[in-house]
Amino acid sequence: MENYTTSSEFHLLFFPFVSGKRLLLFIVFLLLYLTGVLMNCTIIIVIYHSQHLHTPLYIFLCNLSTIDILYTTVNVPKLLDMLLFDHNTVSFNQCFTQLFFFGGCASIEDILLFTMAYDRYVAICKPLHYHSVFSGEHCIKLIIGIWVSGYFNSLLFTITASQMSFCESTIVEQFFCEPKALLKIACTGTELFYILCIELFVFGICPFSCTVISYMKIIRVILHIKSKEGRWKTLNTCSSHLSVISVFYGTVLSMYMMPQASNLVGLEQALTVLFTAVVPVINPLIYSLPNKEIKRALIKFVSIKKMLRCFRMF
Repeated sequence: MENYTTSSEFHLLFFPFVSGKRLLLFIVFLLLYLTGVLMNCTIIIVIYHSQHLHTPLYIFLCNLSTIDILYTTVNVPKLLDMLLFDHNTVSFNQCFTQLFFFGGCASIEDILLFTMAYDRYVAICKPLHYHSVFSGEHCIKLIIGIWVSGYFNSLLFTITASQMSFCESTIVEQFFCEPKALLKIACTGTELFYILCIELFVFGICPFSCTVISYMKIIRVILHIKSKEGRWKTLNTCSSHLSVISVFYGTVLSMYMMPQASNLVGLEQALTVLFTAVVPVINPLIYSLPNKEIKRALIKFVSIKKMLRCFRMF
């Protein structure tokens, strides 16, 4: 990689309000991280051990939980290291490795959220074709395709980003190597900006637009259901996914559509915290609390564990 700096490291920037509050923030982010990992792991384990949940919707949900675990693991541990030990530097190789995994997770989640919306569309609007469209074989191929395309896209993006040169500064105004923050300090090779626009369109706006179209068609079908109870029951099957989409795209679009300005650094970091540390904690809550099937499976799973423990005692 070519660069015009004498340093071989990037210096990550703390939050503007971090002074004197590091220990408190460390505890907050540690609890967020552990809570998110624990809840997402619980969803994966419960679905894995519940045969009646081995359906396309819950298989996609398992993948979403896996991505949420990776999302936080890519960024939060380094933030904890910064807060506790003041290690706010990363090498160029570490930075672009982090960028690769972050970009892969973001791309996969974009496509996965659209796939889950399409799953609801087929289930509600074309129920007779559901088992042929989302057969076991098709689901496996679809999931493999989502993961491969997400990380392939991230690989191309990371290679392009690594060609940039940093002439004046290596201070990244984020708590991890985030694309927009790297672009701010680049002096050559800023073609990344155009690649970023294409990437955002293909893996951001396109899936989001398709998701919106899917739900417009779903709502049209729901409005034609005569019984009020039937309309509510059908809408309720989509409510969790709609909430996840709103939170995820709301924070991401706010972050990347915000103009580049020095006085907005704190706001950018706050939005980044939302979609990298808070959203992965919110997602399992949104999906597990209103979902009767997951709650029943969780209660059954816990009950079985208690029974096994009792038998071992005797």
